[in-house]
Amino acid sequence: MKQSSCTPQRLSKFAMGALLVAAALALTVISVTFLPVIGFALVIPVGILAFYVFKIKLNDQCELDLS
Repeated sequence: MKQSSCTPQRLSKFAMGALLVAAALALTVISVTFLPVIGFALVIPVGILAFYVFKIKLNDQCELDLS
């Protein structure tokens, strides 16, 4: 399948990753100001999840290839 035919899935994947990065940044601000230990404990997994979402590839059927 052509790469251009997966545009909606690519945009959706990018939006999910961007949302997770924004959540990680928001949690970082919250953890610096209000809850240092708990906040940083939440920032790390959300940041790792955002990196993972950006790194996931799409297969030929425009589905997430988790293998």
